[in-house]
Amino acid sequence: MTAPHTPARFLDRHLGTTGADLDTALTRIGARSLEDLAVRVVPATLPVLDPPQQPERPDAVTGGLSEDEAVGVLRSLAALNDPHTEMIGRGYHPTVTPAVIVRDVLSNPAWTTAYTPYQAEISQGRLEAQLLFQTVVADLTGLPVACTSLLDEATAVAEAVLLMTRAHRGPGAPVLLDSGLHPQLIEVASARAEALGIDVEVVCISTITEDGAPLTGAVLAHTTSRGLVQDLAGAVAAIHARGGLVAVDADPLALTLLTEPGTVGADIAVGTAQRLGVPLFFGGPHPGFMSVTEALRRQLPGRVVGVSRDTEGREAYRLALQTREQHIRREKATSNICTAQALLAVVAAFYAVYHGPEGLVSIAEHVHRRAEHLAVGACALGLALEHEEFFDTVSVRLPGAARRTIERAEALGYNLRLLDADHVGVSVNETTTDDDVTTVLRALADALPRAAQDPAPGTDGASRFPLPTSLARTSTFLTHPSFHSHRSETALVRYIRRLADRDLALDRTMIPLGSCTLKLNAAAQSAVWLSPGLAGIHPYAPTSQTRGWRLLLDGLADRLARLTGYDRCSLQPASGAQGELAGLLAVRGYLRATGQQQRDLVLVPASAHGTNAASAAGAGFSVTVVATAEDGSIDVDHLRELLAEYGQRVAAIMLTYPSTHGVFEPQVTEVTALVHDAGGQVYIDGANLNALTGLLRPGDLGGDVSHLNLHKTFAIPHGGGGPGVGPVVVKEHLAPYLPAGPAGSALPTEEDHDRGFGGAAVMGARFGSAGVMPLAWTYLATLTDADLRRVTLTALAHASYLSQALADVFPTLYTHRGHVAHECVLDLRALTAATGVTAEDVAKRLIDYGFHAPTLSFPVAGTLMVEPTESEPLAELDRFIAAMRSIRAEIDEVASGAVALEDSVLRRSPHTLAAVTAEPWQRPYSRATAAFPLAGMETDKYFPPVSRVDNAWGDRHLMCTCPPPDAFEAHEA
Repeated sequence: MTAPHTPARFLDRHLGTTGADLDTALTRIGARSLEDLAVRVVPATLPVLDPPQQPERPDAVTGGLSEDEAVGVLRSLAALNDPHTEMIGRGYHPTVTPAVIVRDVLSNPAWTTAYTPYQAEISQGRLEAQLLFQTVVADLTGLPVACTSLLDEATAVAEAVLLMTRAHRGPGAPVLLDSGLHPQLIEVASARAEALGIDVEVVCISTITEDGAPLTGAVLAHTTSRGLVQDLAGAVAAIHARGGLVAVDADPLALTLLTEPGTVGADIAVGTAQRLGVPLFFGGPHPGFMSVTEALRRQLPGRVVGVSRDTEGREAYRLALQTREQHIRREKATSNICTAQALLAVVAAFYAVYHGPEGLVSIAEHVHRRAEHLAVGACALGLALEHEEFFDTVSVRLPGAARRTIERAEALGYNLRLLDADHVGVSVNETTTDDDVTTVLRALADALPRAAQDPAPGTDGASRFPLPTSLARTSTFLTHPSFHSHRSETALVRYIRRLADRDLALDRTMIPLGSCTLKLNAAAQSAVWLSPGLAGIHPYAPTSQTRGWRLLLDGLADRLARLTGYDRCSLQPASGAQGELAGLLAVRGYLRATGQQQRDLVLVPASAHGTNAASAAGAGFSVTVVATAEDGSIDVDHLRELLAEYGQRVAAIMLTYPSTHGVFEPQVTEVTALVHDAGGQVYIDGANLNALTGLLRPGDLGGDVSHLNLHKTFAIPHGGGGPGVGPVVVKEHLAPYLPAGPAGSALPTEEDHDRGFGGAAVMGARFGSAGVMPLAWTYLATLTDADLRRVTLTALAHASYLSQALADVFPTLYTHRGHVAHECVLDLRALTAATGVTAEDVAKRLIDYGFHAPTLSFPVAGTLMVEPTESEPLAELDRFIAAMRSIRAEIDEVASGAVALEDSVLRRSPHTLAAVTAEPWQRPYSRATAAFPLAGMETDKYFPPVSRVDNAWGDRHLMCTCPPPDAFEAHEA
């Protein structure tokens, strides 16, 4: 009799080295087994977990399911949701994601597994796509400089408040928030402002006059949350007269028909591009946006793509205005933004390419016509409208019957918005049909006695509610050829493919970026995330409709808390840096509640991740740096001195563990004890959790709070710079101060993990970027705690393997007993001093070998930080070793004087196909050396589309939107 088939375990597919390959790696680093390596690498004084036993029966709670089983459970959870036709609005709208974008972007690892474009030469495709997004935003808003995206609309409004405060040059003055903004925007912006002592006032726009006290600025609603289209000209003039800047929150689809913010004098425009083809995703990930005037371009938060040129004069893109490392500037950073929503911004950009300006106008007109039909039908029922000038949202007056109408609509399969006891809001969208309008009118009718039944919307009266002609848009937009040249399916498929081919992502090669943990995301993990039962749910849908989502998210939160040694977990933060902020705001709330307001200082080690200090400053704390000892660990003596001097002021210390220098510091528990003895809290940055999971728990090391990067340790795709997810985990005493809400969200039930949270929201949706969390859930459902320990130990083995194999040519800066943690810092400083060859030269030359460079000059200038992860095969590790050893031989040629540095293959890298095929060839090395430095590369060679990018030239000739065809030549002239 044939034995039953046993499904393959995901672990064996996830790990790059198993069996003989793992034995080879362990032998070369002198370890008998993975557990023996743990003894050698982790200091004996630390509370290492005992190796866990495999559960008798795998399940979704303890892990160990096969990929098929996990996908099946996830489908069953999605089936527990009750999707309705979503007409709630509040900045979240159903949309149609073109199938070509679903297949070729959202389901394509070339786009989903690419990293932030810090190495511009191998990121030209995603940089062009993000430049398209910036062009869409700049054109629609009428302001010239836009960033690549922000985390969502609420955080964009908050960032606008902070930007205006930074730019304000007079004495402190309030920032006004239009009461017509969506409630979650006011809530998040007010909380961020309160933490920084910024005075915020919520006012009705009609009360803003010129004869008032000075202002820092104001955020105005282009169309209000209740649907009113506003004439902003008078308010903008009044705010400017009082010395303030003006930010306008706007719907990008409405901007195709209505006057753009730049034309009415706005300095800043913000909003969300979600309805440009990005699914609802139960609240995110969604690309927030911001654009500004030229005068404010250096205040712009986040990342900005700019146009420059390479060393051969070819047009090239790169991150501009130094924003690529703003968050490294410690407490002086203009923002702590480290992750954007790049993948979703790309979706929105391609949506605009797919439809073009005419298509966007057609969709907007369709939306407004459906809103008109609804309004006409409501009036035919004898109902009154709150206002008659609207774009997509109609507020219907139903005295005392609003809640009954909401319930009736829900029973008919529709979610409307309860504005108050007397008003119901109905927001239409590109998917709304005449049948939808008819059904909604039936719900309105059934809520009232003696109302007409089954009214037909009709079209003959639609002209009763036109958009105000005085506010109609007259300017053109999206005139660049990119929005007109790829309209056919064939053309667009080829365009998307052409851009993807310009990049290096994980589907091509290892990306050994230290501190960033880039491992390929298994296809099974993304098998369900785009299904309507998950991606089609509104974040403000009733609790009764979201049982599957909440079970999924509760299970994920519980597992994350257990794995890290904490009690509670908030999934709301949408990036690691925002998780830091949320954790520090929880510390701040706790200190205030316990009468310790004097604790206003956060200690940040010099080796910490760059966002740590910026997040502390953003939470309203002062920052003091703790020195680094000679061995790369925290200088405990300096810490003692700081605690002796500032003990009563210390709110927390922010640790990264293992150290950013790539080692397990043995004194970590001593450090946490010292801070606790001084009355402070301990924040442990979870960015390096891939070296801990199943082995050590931050909560056991003395941590009170940590953030976790689901886009690192738990295999959510990086997406070219986002989405990220940064849950924050805490001990019980901090739980009441974790972010709740926002107000209006479905309230937690007794079973929900976020019950009892009472802190201010940091995102516009209760669960932040919930849409990508099914990927992390599936990753954990397929791995037991024992599996996760093996994952961690394999990552440690790979890092030590690389470190020891390169020790004679690129020594590792810091080790512990000859080993490193999950990453190693390769020290090039002596070579640079002797030869002039820089770490950047090595990074660019690695492109010719087909590799993404390691992390450049962080945490120590002149070094490369390498993190191979557990997923890379031994052959790929050996290929990287061969490349680095070959590069060292090239450096030795410079050192010996055989070749001048400026003429060397190193300084003139990377080499494009055009360069190596050009005639005549006038370089002191061969074409083969330039293009095929290792044997076997001829059959599978990646050529970068540009040579080394000139950042300085780009900053001198700043272009942050798609340039017209003759713009580059004009600069040359």
